[in-house]
Amino acid sequence: MSELQTAFQAAVHQSQQLSQRPDNATLLRLYGLYKQASAGDNKAPKPGFSDMVGRAKWDAWNKLQGMSGEDAMQQYIDAVSALE
Repeated sequence: MSELQTAFQAAVHQSQQLSQRPDNATLLRLYGLYKQASAGDNKAPKPGFSDMVGRAKWDAWNKLQGMSGEDAMQQYIDAVSALE
């Protein structure tokens, strides 16, 4: 495992241990970055209008199309560090 992947896994763990819950926009950003880093470009079907949460998550991930996994990991690490 690379140094970046190790730092990313540590940031994922830190994000689950935050003393305060981030706002929804930050949570969606973290979700999108996590999915882009771990799964790559979004190829999942877009949820319907009745699934508002699923659609917001899908949109957050889909905005990151084309971003490399390494860039997504680094941005995730930076975002979690800013929350501490």
